[in-house]
Amino acid sequence: MNNVLEYLERSYEKFPDKTAAIDEKTRCTYSELYFRARQIGTYFAGEVAPRNPIVVFAEKSVDVLQVFMGSVYAGCFYVLIDPSFPIQRIQQILGVLSPSIVVTTQEHKDKLDESGYTGRTIMMADIPSDLNEEILESIRKQSIDTDPLYGIFTSGSTGVPKGVVICHRSVIDFIDNFTEIFGITDKDVMGNQAPFDFDVSVKDIYSCLKTGATLVIIPKAYFMFPNNVVDMLDNNGVTTLVWAVSALCLLNRLHGLKYKVPSAINKIMFSGEMMPIKQLNAWRNYYPDAMFVNLYGPTEITCNCTYHILDREYSDDDKLPMGKAFPNERVFLLDEDDNLITQAGVSGEVCVAGTALALGYYNNPEMTDKAFVQNPLNKCYPEIIYRTGDLASYGEDGLMYFAGRKDFQIKHMGHRIELEEIDSAINAVCGVERACTFFDDVKNKIVTFYVGNVERKDIIDELKTKVPEFMVPNVFMQVEEMPLTKNGKLDRAFLKEQYRAGGRHGA
Repeated sequence: MNNVLEYLERSYEKFPDKTAAIDEKTRCTYSELYFRARQIGTYFAGEVAPRNPIVVFAEKSVDVLQVFMGSVYAGCFYVLIDPSFPIQRIQQILGVLSPSIVVTTQEHKDKLDESGYTGRTIMMADIPSDLNEEILESIRKQSIDTDPLYGIFTSGSTGVPKGVVICHRSVIDFIDNFTEIFGITDKDVMGNQAPFDFDVSVKDIYSCLKTGATLVIIPKAYFMFPNNVVDMLDNNGVTTLVWAVSALCLLNRLHGLKYKVPSAINKIMFSGEMMPIKQLNAWRNYYPDAMFVNLYGPTEITCNCTYHILDREYSDDDKLPMGKAFPNERVFLLDEDDNLITQAGVSGEVCVAGTALALGYYNNPEMTDKAFVQNPLNKCYPEIIYRTGDLASYGEDGLMYFAGRKDFQIKHMGHRIELEEIDSAINAVCGVERACTFFDDVKNKIVTFYVGNVERKDIIDELKTKVPEFMVPNVFMQVEEMPLTKNGKLDRAFLKEQYRAGGRHGA
């Protein structure tokens, strides 16, 4: 198998009349998805040469999924740009891609025009229904498994977003293992939370296409009204959640499951950042018999490279393991001198090798060369690895444990400190629901924002029993809600701005 379209084609043959995808307004069967994708692919084939980007400027939907697959039939790769992005970011992404066409909807056309895009704009609803089997077959014969499949933009240290490009082989290799390990079958219904420009959605989309499961696309706006989310999960018999940590935390904090507990859910997987144990245990109370899985991995290695199936109870002070590597992925730790770390308790940078690695950053060879490098342990032949910038260590159990980011590591009062360790300790304090810590390097202070009904003094008193004095934050800021990025992660940059704008007095 060298093309993800084989997933769709096999499911179409086995389950032509089964619902492939559902959104707020519509649904489509595997037959409808298959034929519409081929029609769209026929049209795109006359507009864009293979292995070039097709940009989709729209919110996630069944129609967008059809455009994605149509792009693949045309031998191209797709990139979704969220219309809610600021104009500047839209311009930056379009500048990196220089796409010859952008597919959009009438609802978002004005904003696309505002971005100054001068290429061809195609309305999604206007794509013809012509089908040319000969053209599609010709494109397919020339395809190989290292052709690009999709692009996802992440933040860049220079201020310009980086476009991570993933190929067919990487997705096939990952999804085959992902669905087998976690027992995803045609009987499953996957509740999609993640935006389609966030790689968590890749697991939803391709797990369904591979197995013949049904994809339920939950609108982003629903997460402001948890009852709507819960109703959509329950009404559609959703069995599987592959969600960002913050989405699970949000639904719990807004008491969505007190309104209703969707009865069919039996698999709950999470990634993106550390899961607060109290939030995890709240979900496990509602679903004591479900499989819970902690997943880890940056966009650059195709979704995830490690996993851990939770097999015991965890107290508030415990840390969840990153676990072990997925099959056919090599995950290892290097110290500051590029020596291999094998002993427990020693922190090092997480590095990954294997077919899961991205092709690189689109139109950005300089950043590609910095992140995707020769394995320093291998002097004999070319072996590219991805240096994640994440720190981890092995526990006495042999499993890997996350220890923070290189760039979240600070030196304070002569001590090297991981800010995530402080967050973990504060999250365990009774009354604290969520914490986020950063360093004010101007005033040399550790600053923590937190959500919860607890006084600063009480937090400090308990912290002193968990961490050294030099790790206790100097400033505490109590907030009602944690700001989140579009991808559902804590928005540390926004918190820093709020602090610098005048909130320095603290709680």
